[in-house]
Amino acid sequence: MAYSYSIDDPAKNSKRTLAFFLVVAIHAFFFWVLASGLGAKMVQTVLGPVETKIIEELSDDHKEPPPPPPDIEQPPPYVPPPEVSVDLSMDTGPTTAISNATSERPVAAPPPPPPKPVERAVVKTPPSTSGKGARTSLPEYPPASRRAGEAGTVQLRCFVQDSGKCTEVTVVKSSGFDKLDEAAVKEVQRNWKFVPGKEDGKPVAMWHTFAVTFRLTD
Repeated sequence: MAYSYSIDDPAKNSKRTLAFFLVVAIHAFFFWVLASGLGAKMVQTVLGPVETKIIEELSDDHKEPPPPPPDIEQPPPYVPPPEVSVDLSMDTGPTTAISNATSERPVAAPPPPPPKPVERAVVKTPPSTSGKGARTSLPEYPPASRRAGEAGTVQLRCFVQDSGKCTEVTVVKSSGFDKLDEAAVKEVQRNWKFVPGKEDGKPVAMWHTFAVTFRLTD
C-alpha cells in the first residue's frame, strides 16, 4: 500500500515556519548578549578573577654559587731530558777535548788506597856443617862396595831443626850405588850436627842440601 504527501500540506508547512523563527530568535539572543556585555560577565563568573603577579628577577647576590669543580689529579709536570752536547776539537794535538753538559752532579772520585807497607827483606842464612857446634864424620865405607870398587858422591836433602839436629834425610841425587847411599843417610841422621839456619839472626828450622863423597882412598 503506498502513501504520498502533497507539498501543499498545511501541517508540514507550519512546522518549517516554526523552526525558522526559532533559529532566528536564537541568533538574535546571542547578538544581544554580545552587545550588552553580558557575555564577558558570564565568562568572568565561570573562570573567576585572573590574578597577575610580577616576579622580580633575583639579583646575582641572591643566586646560589655554582658547585665547586671536582678535584682532578694533575699529572706531574713534564721535565725535558737534559741536553748533551759533545764538542770534538779539530786540533791534531795529542789530546781531544770532550765536554759533556749535564744537570747531574759530578761524583767524587774515591780516595786512593793507602800505600802498602814496605816489606822488608828477610835475611836468611842456610844451615852449615862448619862453625861453632857443628859436627860431621865420614860414613863407614861398606866392605862389599870397597871390594867391588864402588865410589861416588851422594846428595842429601836434610831438614835441620833450630837445635842443629837433622831429623829427615832424602836422597836428591844418588851416587849410583844403593849401599853407598844408605850408608850416607844413616851417618848423617845418627852423628851429624849442623849450625842451624837463621832468619834475621834467629835460628829456625829449614831444608838444605849437603853432599857426601865416597873415595876408595879413604
